[in-house]
Amino acid sequence: MKSVTRSLRVLEAVAQHQPVTVGELTKLFGLPKSTVQRTLVTLNEAGWLRANRKDTTRWEIGARVLAVRPAALQGSSLFAAAREPMTRLRDTLNETIHLSVPDALHGMVVVDRVDCDHAVRTFHAIGDISPLHATATGHAVLAHLAKHEIDEVAAGTLQGYGEETITDPVELRAELRRVRDRGYAVNHNQYIPGVCAIAAPVLDGDGVPLAAVAVSLPDSRFEPDRLPELGRLVTDTAADITTRHLG
Repeated sequence: MKSVTRSLRVLEAVAQHQPVTVGELTKLFGLPKSTVQRTLVTLNEAGWLRANRKDTTRWEIGARVLAVRPAALQGSSLFAAAREPMTRLRDTLNETIHLSVPDALHGMVVVDRVDCDHAVRTFHAIGDISPLHATATGHAVLAHLAKHEIDEVAAGTLQGYGEETITDPVELRAELRRVRDRGYAVNHNQYIPGVCAIAAPVLDGDGVPLAAVAVSLPDSRFEPDRLPELGRLVTDTAADITTRHLG
């Protein structure tokens, strides 16, 4: 049991300090370096931790944590607060509604979905991860992060997924300013071809983004003239979730 407890403590420490080195963890726990290294390797083999892509000497949370988190969130107050407003928005628009939460600056994780009844509709599985810079939910969250966090994302590799993906840091910052000004983000074929979305952030009492709610629809049903209407409905839904969660 000692080794299990130690592994959990190391996992929690990595989550708090990621990306973190073996040496930093050794100082934190006062354990032999070999013990910490062995624990990290074990957690890596099980999928709970992974090496940072930019610096493989540093460790961060792995995919298995992301896979179990949606299930854990289903019992959370945020998940409970979001269900009814999401269902109401689906009933109003008859389009698929998603709730996604940020995985630090790594991406957005889908934690809940309410499907529409169209034969042709968008689909993102619970637990799917998408990039911050190329999605409506990502932009909705990014626009409300601190400047240094936006700078960190903009300084990284902004991968292109199609002609509409924003890969220029200057253009990304400009788009995030537009998102802040109007209150919602728009993804028109930026990530998955033929898939569009309008998203708004769910904020805590200090204005920090906890999640983003989005209406997702095929490009064939995307009508630019309806953007103000869809944006208002999505932002109203996000505000309702925030009120229910904080209340």
